[in-house]
Amino acid sequence: MRHPHPEMAGRAWSARASTDVGGRPYARTMAKPASAYRCTECGWSTVKWVGRCAECQQWGTVVEASEQTGITRALKPVAIGASQVARSITEVTTEERGHWPSGVGEFDRVLGGGIVPGAAILLSGEPGVGKSTLLLDVAARVAASGRRVLYVSAEESVAQVRLRAGRTGAMQPELFLAAETDLATVIGQVDAVQPELLIVDSVQTVTSSLNDGIAGQPGQVREVASTLIRLAKERELPVLLVGHVTKDGTIAGPRLLEHLVDVVCQFEGDRQTALRFVRALKNRFGPTDEVGCFEMTGDGISEVPDPSGLFLSRGAAVSGTCVTVALEGRRALPVEVQALVVATKAPQPRRVVNGVDPSRVAMILAVLERRAGLRQIGEHDVYVSTVGGVRLIEPGADLAIAIAIASAMRDRAVPHDLAAFGEISLAGEVRPVSSAKQRGSEARRLGYTTILDVEAGSVQAAVGRALAAATTERERELDAAF
Repeated sequence: MRHPHPEMAGRAWSARASTDVGGRPYARTMAKPASAYRCTECGWSTVKWVGRCAECQQWGTVVEASEQTGITRALKPVAIGASQVARSITEVTTEERGHWPSGVGEFDRVLGGGIVPGAAILLSGEPGVGKSTLLLDVAARVAASGRRVLYVSAEESVAQVRLRAGRTGAMQPELFLAAETDLATVIGQVDAVQPELLIVDSVQTVTSSLNDGIAGQPGQVREVASTLIRLAKERELPVLLVGHVTKDGTIAGPRLLEHLVDVVCQFEGDRQTALRFVRALKNRFGPTDEVGCFEMTGDGISEVPDPSGLFLSRGAAVSGTCVTVALEGRRALPVEVQALVVATKAPQPRRVVNGVDPSRVAMILAVLERRAGLRQIGEHDVYVSTVGGVRLIEPGADLAIAIAIASAMRDRAVPHDLAAFGEISLAGEVRPVSSAKQRGSEARRLGYTTILDVEAGSVQAAVGRALAAATTERERELDAAF
């Protein structure tokens, strides 16, 4: 039945739609703002509070958008003195800040020549890799040169640090120890000792009374780091900070910590091996492509100025080995790649690698089978490893891996004086790699007279030349035996 007044019908329907089954009107609520919370680190916004930012993955940084975050506070202008007035850049005189050596040559190499007065240096690394041992050695070397050093340990007692110093030979009268976790007390120790180098181990365990958070929270780390860095700049006091890392290997705490410091160093190494590397991820006073090499021993940590012998095996030539020249920063290192090929009847042959990229090894095996004539490689188990625990992640080691696998497949030993480096494409070509001239010079310096690189043209030609050299070497050995 048609309603006599259609416009009234629409109103009646609208009235019914605004009520529930019992005739009670629905509660009308106003729409919530699109973004009621935001992250103080990266600015990411969300409609509800969360404990961890979904953008920068930081904890405790999401606050209400209407709250004061410490960045937008109202400030009153301050009268500028005559000595603080901005000057033209052409009127500013430059004074070269000299580096003074720490006594550890490999550490100075990474820092760009030594420690700069007033510099804030952050050293990060996994637990147990040797950060405290390295910095205690640096502190002892600096103290031995006549400079006073204050080593603040917030994780160990003074007696524990003294025991490690006695084991590593770091006993120096100018090295002062303090076990403090309060920031104000640390500054008091600096005023009392008047050091020329301050080491804080670690920044995540020191707390400030001006912040209500517990130790390690982003607010506490930010407050402690900014205060220590301001102290370093005001007093021209270099500060070495130890930083923890997360499960992903990144520096724990807010990203602001990395932006505040002048130098960020990463201490890397497998705790199962003695080899350690120090890399500069950020350096305002030097290059960021230098690498320092160290070795952990029973007496502490020692420098390795020439690590050539750490990644090479000793003994007679055997099949399945080939030497490549890897590039660690600016340093060219010879690394021996070993391969073992074993026949199998399993439907899925095993591919086990150690120290190299599994995906690149799988690609190299496919190229060898398709482009180099190793048709039966799919019926064999393949094992590829490096010597000395070093990890090869650059494509420059592709050619050496291919030659080692082909040598193991043909059971022909590659001569000791042969080195190979180059990237392998899916078409079977040998492509050039960075710093090829430096790699070749380092290989010749170490006595490698035969070098296979991009001039070989293809992986098939490079493998053929390597196996031909292996045959010639074997014939010379047989002739010498008879």
